[in-house]
Amino acid sequence: MTILQTPADRFLNLPDYAFAPNYVLVGDAAQPLRMHYVDEGDPAAPIVLLLHGEPSWSYLYRRMIPIFVAAGYRAVAPDLVGFGKSDKILEKEAYSYNQHVLWLTQFVNALDLQAVTLVAQDWGGLLGLRVLAENESRFARVSIANTGLPTGDQPPSEAFMQWRAFSQAVPEFPTGFIIQGATVRTLTATEIAAYDAPFPDETYKAAARMFPVLVPISPDDPAAEANRRAWAALMQWQKPFLTCFSDQDPVTKGADAVFQKLVPGANHQPHQTLVGGGHFLQEDVGDAWARATVALIKANPA
Repeated sequence: MTILQTPADRFLNLPDYAFAPNYVLVGDAAQPLRMHYVDEGDPAAPIVLLLHGEPSWSYLYRRMIPIFVAAGYRAVAPDLVGFGKSDKILEKEAYSYNQHVLWLTQFVNALDLQAVTLVAQDWGGLLGLRVLAENESRFARVSIANTGLPTGDQPPSEAFMQWRAFSQAVPEFPTGFIIQGATVRTLTATEIAAYDAPFPDETYKAAARMFPVLVPISPDDPAAEANRRAWAALMQWQKPFLTCFSDQDPVTKGADAVFQKLVPGANHQPHQTLVGGGHFLQEDVGDAWARATVALIKANPA
């Protein structure tokens, strides 16, 4: 396994991202991986765990983190392995759905996160909901947006299959362009550059390339059975579960209704459809999502 580390100077002077870096080791003790995370607010305060997806990183939450801190919470936002300031692996075969779940579980255990409010979007939900289902005692609440937990038992959307095909065929994986293409507002050139920053060249993009093909699209997918078990746990989940999907995301449209129907903790919650948000709603209506999550926590103290 060949480990790559993005040079630190790639992350200098990023707009609205002046957070101190933190690192924890995950993976095999013989060849550990550095996992970067933002950790802001009172260390003793209730924890909000912010999980990004593909092909973004904790930069996506830069405007939401201060809202949680101002409300009195501790905001923890890791970069998944292969993204952001975390280590990357050159070989694509090193990445699998279950391996990502293991790394994220190791992260949660290493920081001994308790009474967590899970805030997750895109692959942040695909991974975070698995970790929650397998470690229920560590989590107190859920606030998800534009995500799902596929088992391959239902056909994927046409929008997703188009994205999957594009991700594998495009000669140069255009990270910043992808974020802009799934965001309603126009990002600045420096913001787009911040999304490109983790990847100096194509050799750093194995995780970004792999994520689309790791989504289960058939019942016999390697991750399908574990996701079915996670759904079984979610269908018994009684703690608060909020959906805040945006109105302009064709990839995850309708998935919020599935969670609302099947997860008991979603009953009688003030679910929202956030108007004016694309797939990466953090860039469009992140403040509204953060406020809704703060209200969820205040209404449901642990």
